[in-house]
Amino acid sequence: MPSPALIIDQVSFSYHDTSVLEDINISVYEGDFIALFGPNGGGKTTLLQLIMGFLQPKKGKISLWGSSPCKSRPYIGYVPQITRFDKQFPITVEEVVQMGCLSRLSFWGTLKAEDKEMTLEALEKVGMADFRHRSFGQLSGGQAQRVLIARALASHPKLLILDEPTASVDPKAEEEILEILTSLQRNLTILMVTHDLQTIIQKVEKLLCVHRNAEMLSPPEVCEHFGLGLYHSPLIKANFCVK
Repeated sequence: MPSPALIIDQVSFSYHDTSVLEDINISVYEGDFIALFGPNGGGKTTLLQLIMGFLQPKKGKISLWGSSPCKSRPYIGYVPQITRFDKQFPITVEEVVQMGCLSRLSFWGTLKAEDKEMTLEALEKVGMADFRHRSFGQLSGGQAQRVLIARALASHPKLLILDEPTASVDPKAEEEILEILTSLQRNLTILMVTHDLQTIIQKVEKLLCVHRNAEMLSPPEVCEHFGLGLYHSPLIKANFCVK
């Protein structure tokens, strides 16, 4: 059986007097590909910030491979959602990905040869190696998101966290990104925030519903539960739908 990568034990969090998360108990295992979903304001972003160590629980404990989130941060790759970026900013695709190696800069502020090799390797994994000298601002939304995935991979993470990576891309680009993530699952643990359950339910074995509390569900359970129309339209066309 795979070893636990992430354990969240009785975690609660509040902003001042406003409770956001209550009594969260989750175990995520190495090699899991888990989709996080729930209503806006339900606590998904807060949960990610707790896992990455940018927030501290008011109660409970979070451990990543037996250590605190802060100590484990070098092993976490984060991919933000692309909403907008300055298309005139003079930076190449390769330079964006090299930002994932900044923690390994030499005393002189230069990257080692192996870091440059890892940059190219990361671009190859997402199918963007031929674009490495192109301006980042010239890319489509889907291409830019793949480059940001490569930037996260350049640090050789053990856990990859993605915040709605397919929210601003067309269906073809969405499918390409999900195929990339599926191929990475062999060597990574993946947590991905999404609102597109219709698509992701075909790709993952586990889904985490976050709405102040958190519940780990299988695709059939999600279909049966959310057939009631909670948070989104019923998933009546999903292959996993429970009759």
